[in-house]
Amino acid sequence: MDIISQIPIFGGALSTLLAFVAALSVIVAVHEYGHYIVGRWSGIKAEVFSLGFGPVLFSRVDKRGTRWQLALLPFGGYVKFLGDANAASVGGDDAVLNEIGADQSRSTMLGAPLWARTATVAAGPVFNFILSITVFTLIGFSNGMVKDPLTVGDLHPMPEVVALQPGDELVSIAGLDVPSYNDATFADFLDALPLQRQLDYVVRRDGGLVEISAPYPMPAAIRQLAPRSAAYEIDLKVGDVITSVDGEPVFAFSQLKDAVETGDGKALALTVWRAGETLDFTLSPRRVDEPQLDGSFQTNWRIGIVGATLMEPATELPGIGDAVLNGISLTWDIVRSSLSGLYHIITGAISTCNMSGPLGIAEVSGAMASQGAQSFVYFIGVLSAAVGLLNLFPIPILDGGHLAFYGYEAISGRPPSERALNIMMRAGLALILGLMLFALTNDIFCP
Repeated sequence: MDIISQIPIFGGALSTLLAFVAALSVIVAVHEYGHYIVGRWSGIKAEVFSLGFGPVLFSRVDKRGTRWQLALLPFGGYVKFLGDANAASVGGDDAVLNEIGADQSRSTMLGAPLWARTATVAAGPVFNFILSITVFTLIGFSNGMVKDPLTVGDLHPMPEVVALQPGDELVSIAGLDVPSYNDATFADFLDALPLQRQLDYVVRRDGGLVEISAPYPMPAAIRQLAPRSAAYEIDLKVGDVITSVDGEPVFAFSQLKDAVETGDGKALALTVWRAGETLDFTLSPRRVDEPQLDGSFQTNWRIGIVGATLMEPATELPGIGDAVLNGISLTWDIVRSSLSGLYHIITGAISTCNMSGPLGIAEVSGAMASQGAQSFVYFIGVLSAAVGLLNLFPIPILDGGHLAFYGYEAISGRPPSERALNIMMRAGLALILGLMLFALTNDIFCP
């Protein structure tokens, strides 16, 4: 049983806020800890490690003299190093710098060598990427890899009897040999199957081959719901099976997909089977910009569901190398698709509504939490990679801006002037606030 999905508050406004705060707190804590620990290793002393802003709710000072505190407003955090004028590590506190003297200036951000400052600043985004890789690796271990040959693990509840049994190895369907589930040709195999409600299966059961008749292997069932989608907002549930669209019976996910894509956005009347009960819903598909393998985007009509097979495949533990490589690959895919999406928004190739603000992210947080602990943890991994990437943008006030200043210092042999820093910081702050306002407007007015 999934604990999070059983908590009654998840699904409402309070749950959305709590899920958002929980996800953001984890990501911020990891990001700031990266700054703190690498700074400490580099010989830079941290005065304050704060999770949140505003009035301090709790604090304690450790043996190294660092104050660890929890503040009232849980929408960020910071590490203030010795001698910093502020939490953004821009400029120095002259009073502190004069008091500690030249012999201890090495332990300040301003007095540390360039390599130490660079490593300390870069560590925040790097730790975000490490969190993402760790999350995806652990989820890979938790889920396991689908066994080969494809074997029935558990059967999903369906409106009709399914003659398959747990432990059955699928040999052929409708006369076509079943390829490995992990093979790139598996999707082609499904497309090649006859579009019939019942098909002939050959399975290996108890050491022998058995012929049975069972439903189409990819029914119009919901395995996952996209947050903020048309299906999510009309309260469809994971496990629902769609049995008709506009009065026409459907038994395959491809039939539902065709009805959505060819309907040109018109409202669809759905009949849904849910745990033995028949329900009726009406929803309108939405235009969605979807990334393609070549980095481009394609606009399609979507209702926001991911299909499910008749059964949950049996799995086995992957090798640690495979799991880590999968975690790295997923993190890189998020970075690559984020950069591609931003480029296509700037060039006008896709809608600016693809950029979400705090309200949209909060809503997605609540939606993922309502779908279970694993979905929520996966979302934290996705958001952590996005936060790491955002902080690397060369915008003054972000980590990437500091790194750009250090690059200038490495080339010119001197840091930018204090006046130039102040001007650029103000410009960076104005840019960030403008982007936040733009994204917030999208949250309010975009469909």
